[in-house]
Amino acid sequence: MQTRLAPEFQNQADGLEAEAILRKCVHCGFCTATCPTYQIFGDELDGPRGRIYLIKQVLEGEAPTEKTQLHLDRCLTCRNCETTCPSGVQYGHLIDIGRRIVEARVPRSPAQRALRWALKEGLPSPLFAPAMKLGQAMRGLLPAGLQAKVPAARPSGALPTRTHARQVLMLEGCVQPAMAPNINAATRRVLDAAGIQALFAPSAGCCGGVKFHLNDQDGGRAQMRANIDAWWPYLDQGQGQGQVEALVINASGCGVTVKEYGHLLQDDPAYADKARRISALARDLSELLPDLVPALKDRVRPPSGVIAYHPPCTLQHGMKLRGGVEQHLGALGFQLQLAPVESHLCCGSAGTYSVLQPGTATQLRDRKLGHLGALQPAAIASANIGCITHLQSGTDTPVRHWVELLDEALAS
Repeated sequence: MQTRLAPEFQNQADGLEAEAILRKCVHCGFCTATCPTYQIFGDELDGPRGRIYLIKQVLEGEAPTEKTQLHLDRCLTCRNCETTCPSGVQYGHLIDIGRRIVEARVPRSPAQRALRWALKEGLPSPLFAPAMKLGQAMRGLLPAGLQAKVPAARPSGALPTRTHARQVLMLEGCVQPAMAPNINAATRRVLDAAGIQALFAPSAGCCGGVKFHLNDQDGGRAQMRANIDAWWPYLDQGQGQGQVEALVINASGCGVTVKEYGHLLQDDPAYADKARRISALARDLSELLPDLVPALKDRVRPPSGVIAYHPPCTLQHGMKLRGGVEQHLGALGFQLQLAPVESHLCCGSAGTYSVLQPGTATQLRDRKLGHLGALQPAAIASANIGCITHLQSGTDTPVRHWVELLDEALAS
């Protein structure tokens, strides 16, 4: 796809990157077949190909409108289209560029600005945890819509205290410790049982994805730099704290962002090299399963009954990690099964999407739960806090992180 960049984009890094991405697109339309929003709306502009043309028009100098913004906003950034694309179009990077440009040129209503500000400043804030704790204490009194965003409190259990020669660094995340603290605790216990010690950098915070994907890209990059500063002493033996073998992330939404630090900070002379090293060391927790299974196989008592597994888009499309959880937990005796149809489609969570586009998010959630429910599962498993919370809001079947189920199977 040929693009003639408008003069204001010809010397910009974003403009040149977008041009290179667009050059790969051959307009085949394979992506529309796997786009969740195209399936719901049936509008070419609510599919990847249509959005690509909207971004192309803006890059060529056409003024964006509220309609342009609406169609870009409706994108889940699930990146299913990247898995489908035969040409390797990096749609996720392109939509980030297009949204940033349109955001700067199309003003939003005061209500929209207020909501987006509250999300990008509130979710990574230290105040989020006490606010969530208060919400959980009053959960029964909350309106149904808000109650769906506040998971019931569950104890996290005891933390391991042993030290091990093998050490990994873990990202705690911004909302996960408050919404579902047992996920991090279960991760630490499972790693400990396999002879791996999990370390945490106290000053590390949000991965930067919340702000970045809400078009505060400068704010998102600032959080990425702060995390690199917090993690670096654990990676550099010269600074006295030893060296960890990996940076492990158990929320796939955070994982896909951290794995792209090298790309997102490639033009920062002070952080580009460090960011590339961070991305190279980043591992989704499921990538450790080949090491965990042999160490745990004689200690696991898997639960009876089918567990329906929803692999998050950030895992299967963003990081291109498919099949590992099912394969390795299956080797431990878990009856983990994918939905019989549309297992590749997004559940509608997509970070803050379920708050900003609740109607579409609910349609996708109910569609996903219908397919998962066909398995008549005893529980539903996933690998991202957003997916877990969103799916749980539409079903009475327990929705858990797979590592929690593995932790319980070890403890039984």
